[in-house]
Amino acid sequence: MRILVTNDDGIHAPGIASLIRIANKISKDVWIVAPEEEHSGAGHSLSLANPIRLRQLNARKFAVRGTPTDCVLMGIRHIMKDRAPDLVLSGINRGQNIADDVTYSGTIAAAMEGTQLGVPSIALSQAFGFGGGSQVKWATGEHFAPGIIKKLVAAGWPTDVLININFPDVVHTAVKGVEVTVQGKRDQSLVRVEERIDARNNPYYWLGFERIPSNPPKGTDLRAIYDGYISVSPLHMNLTHGRTRAALVAALGKS
Repeated sequence: MRILVTNDDGIHAPGIASLIRIANKISKDVWIVAPEEEHSGAGHSLSLANPIRLRQLNARKFAVRGTPTDCVLMGIRHIMKDRAPDLVLSGINRGQNIADDVTYSGTIAAAMEGTQLGVPSIALSQAFGFGGGSQVKWATGEHFAPGIIKKLVAAGWPTDVLININFPDVVHTAVKGVEVTVQGKRDQSLVRVEERIDARNNPYYWLGFERIPSNPPKGTDLRAIYDGYISVSPLHMNLTHGRTRAALVAALGKS
């Protein structure tokens, strides 16, 4: 199996080092194409107004001055054009990508791009900070990810679906199991805009979410992570809402 590894935290992030170790447990044909710098929150953005710079670090490792989407495009359509990868792995992200995060996440976006280009793709993220600590438990993902990925690949999934895996903020011995979940909904009251003043007395702002657990329903990715389970969510690329479309057809008529 040929695997393309990417991320949104950058080529030197500890999470991608962790994911490379995971990929090497699955295959000996592992390629890395990742952003030169961090692109957290980049979403499914593409570099169209600026040139993309490519730097080769070794025979199968490349840094791209661009977005996670750029990296997957460059990997599949340029660097690996002689033979496309069989699997795209994106991550491991520093922080969970659950609920509304999936629309912001560069980690998810890289898996979206792989899916659009016809390659089965998995996004992986490691939750942290729920207990007030700043230590990221990379060993949890490293312990469980190889087995989960092998099972997913063996089972297969539709070509217009990507898989989103999130590991809870616990050591691997405290993980309660794996749950197949649906995308949850974040409590938007936890969104924070923090105003600060720079050295020239001008205001600037930081955006973020308070790391306070809400009370999401069972079966969601949020609940699984809060309860110490690994969340595995299949995300559909087609965003059309069927019931609303049917209602609009009834209201507006067929064109």
